[in-house]
Amino acid sequence: MADKEVERDHATNPGTEAFVPDFGDTGEQSVPFTPDFHDTGPLSAKQPAEPAAQTDDEPETPDAEADPAAASVHPVSVPGRYQYLKWWKLALVILGVWIAAAEVGLSLFYWWYHTIDKTAAVFMVLVYVVACTVGGVMLAMVQGRPLISALSIAVMSGPFASVAAAAPLYGYYYCERTGHCLIGVIPY
Repeated sequence: MADKEVERDHATNPGTEAFVPDFGDTGEQSVPFTPDFHDTGPLSAKQPAEPAAQTDDEPETPDAEADPAAASVHPVSVPGRYQYLKWWKLALVILGVWIAAAEVGLSLFYWWYHTIDKTAAVFMVLVYVVACTVGGVMLAMVQGRPLISALSIAVMSGPFASVAAAAPLYGYYYCERTGHCLIGVIPY
């Protein structure tokens, strides 16, 4: 009979309270359960086993010291750590990585052009592109360090810098082997 009253009361007054069912034959009513995210078990020291009877004389006021969930939590900021990067630092990081990537690109293209069996050179190009991709993704996983994020962007774009550096060398080799370098220009 008490369970039907509880269900009817819960259906007419929906709230945030959930009822813990009593599976024993003791005849006791279910205990209302209000979830507390700071407790360690079903009944913590902050929550009594039986709900306390509240009188109409004294209204309940939440106390921040008694209930830590009622206290507001403020974000913590560490002074001196930027969550962003200045544009000139980003440019310097990208330029530094691109200079190294340009030398790698020139070296790989020179090796590829002058070797008879191109298998090893093409395999090293593949290894280089995979290493740049995996390294950039691994660096991008670091959180809270904008300089490392800039390094990630620079490493991921390293193969682009390598191709851009090898392009003039390719043009030089092309002009050396053919009779004309530019369209419409005929050599003497």
